Amino acid sequence: MSGVQHIAVAEDAADQRLDRWLRRMFPHVSQGRVEKMCRKGDLRVDKGRVKANTRLQPGQVVRIPPLPDPGTVAAKPEAVISDADAKLMQDSVIYRDDDIIVLNKPAGLAVQGGSGQTRHIDGLADALRFEMDTKPKLVHRLDKDTSGVFVMARTGRAAAGLAKSFHLRTTRKIYWAMVAGSPFPKMGTIRYGLVKAAGHGPNGAGERMHCIHPDEVEQTEGAKRATTDYAVIEAVGQRAAWVGLVPITGRTHQLRAHMAEIGHPIIGDGKYGTNSQVNEGDGWGAQLGGSVSRKLHLHARSLAIPHPVSGAKMTFTAPLPDHMAQTWDFFGFDPAEAPTDPFEEQE
Repeated sequence: MSGVQHIAVAEDAADQRLDRWLRRMFPHVSQGRVEKMCRKGDLRVDKGRVKANTRLQPGQVVRIPPLPDPGTVAAKPEAVISDADAKLMQDSVIYRDDDIIVLNKPAGLAVQGGSGQTRHIDGLADALRFEMDTKPKLVHRLDKDTSGVFVMARTGRAAAGLAKSFHLRTTRKIYWAMVAGSPFPKMGTIRYGLVKAAGHGPNGAGERMHCIHPDEVEQTEGAKRATTDYAVIEAVGQRAAWVGLVPITGRTHQLRAHMAEIGHPIIGDGKYGTNSQVNEGDGWGAQLGGSVSRKLHLHARSLAIPHPVSGAKMTFTAPLPDHMAQTWDFFGFDPAEAPTDPFEEQE
């Protein structure tokens, strides 16, 4: 066993999660052990108790309790990335330079492990090293079933810059979705707060976000304010609509919960819109029936962000995944005719 260690956070580790920072230095220490050390208060930052997902800043001092020697812990076998998965990841790249790499994330592929997820972008990122010695780092998230623009950092400096941009909201993310019914008015802002509600599965699995009135946020334990802008791009009568969505805040499942709350769930969203009811223009449900896919119709269409090193303004756009492209074709919608920013066009 090692003794107690006190390690200062370096500049290139800015805004990294505590658990990832620790496991990069001590790869033989399991994620479960890291979380246990946090719960017991053995792992501390600047003498304070922390959680495994606490973000670190340069100059902070991490207290690390005695750890087992590498040889005394059974090392997990290194994951082998199949040729098919390596090709999937590399084919998803829409931009890369020395600092960042941008993907069109496939729908159905989780960003990181957890809740039984063993195949995810973080675990397959070694396929994206190209000429680099290390794999790219995660700096933000997309839901497993959401596709679209997803940026990763290739250096510590880039990770810090990207994290700062997301934190300060100097980014602009526009999502495309197909929703049940057609929202009225055609452009608006949703301001329902969100609070996590436990699921009915083992250990609360299947948790979902519950919407609450903005006036009740301050009085509701665990609630957070959330704001979403929406704009109808094109509609099929009252049956369905293609909408643009901008999350002003970045809460878990925000877009999905907000659209369901105003009566227009995203197509394919069984968690918030129920898959048991088909919406034919006079009902409420997350399926359209017929040949329309039952998969989630939510896509991170574009991301405008300053380059984390040069500061240059950059905008990335991702084409629709196959199941959404087929739905667009079914209704006669043409992505090429859509405004780059539907909010600017209609203002």
